[in-house]
Amino acid sequence: MRKAIYCLAAAGTLGLSAGLPATALADSSAGTGYQTSLSPVPTNHVTGSGSATVSLSGDQATVTVDTTGLLAGVPHAMHIHVDGMGTCPTAAAATDLNGHTAISTTDGHPAYGMIGTSLTTSGDTSPNSGLAVDRFPTGSSFHYQRTLTVTDDVAGNIRDGKAVIVVHGIDYDGSGKFTNVLGASDLDPKLPQTATAPALCGALHAMPAGGAATGSGATQHRPDNAGLIAGGSFLLIAAGAGTWVLRRRPPTGADRS
Repeated sequence: MRKAIYCLAAAGTLGLSAGLPATALADSSAGTGYQTSLSPVPTNHVTGSGSATVSLSGDQATVTVDTTGLLAGVPHAMHIHVDGMGTCPTAAAATDLNGHTAISTTDGHPAYGMIGTSLTTSGDTSPNSGLAVDRFPTGSSFHYQRTLTVTDDVAGNIRDGKAVIVVHGIDYDGSGKFTNVLGASDLDPKLPQTATAPALCGALHAMPAGGAATGSGATQHRPDNAGLIAGGSFLLIAAGAGTWVLRRRPPTGADRS
């Protein structure tokens, strides 16, 4: 009798352990996935929006960015910013730019930090390519995805929740083009401020177990290991029920000994 109970107890333990690796796998996957909703930078007259995800494995980052509602027909520089407060600037960061109240890239540095990775479409991705306007996505709406190598500092900022995605380029005066309404860029005086001012911003955070859930167009995924977890739970329940039945059976002559 005791042997039968021990076997069923072992089966229950096996059922529970069958679910544990699946749960652990989900937690591990969540640790490598990061996401954010991209919101308009205040005071900069932006009506667009977007979302971004980063899948990080060692120094390899697969970055996906989707935007809509930006200025059409122009390139939009975008970067992973690091070593700041890991946040997006508020309206309080705005300064006087050529007689107008707006937030320049440097105005936002205390909040989101400096360029860590340039999200170019090809070639170099270092801060040196921060204004490589011929290698950034163009248009009011775009889908960007690229796997690239990031520095230890950038990877650490992503894992610590201190990395921020920033998309640049604004239509401050509603003219449908980059103009000098805000004066020259604080990053390169040969460019207008509107070409480099931040448009969309979002701080990266670890995804919940099971996949993305930004609420801004990212797809939520059902964990593939859900069946394994359910199977383990079923075995545990069945084993527990069997143990109860055996405990309730009247002892036989052999059991009395």
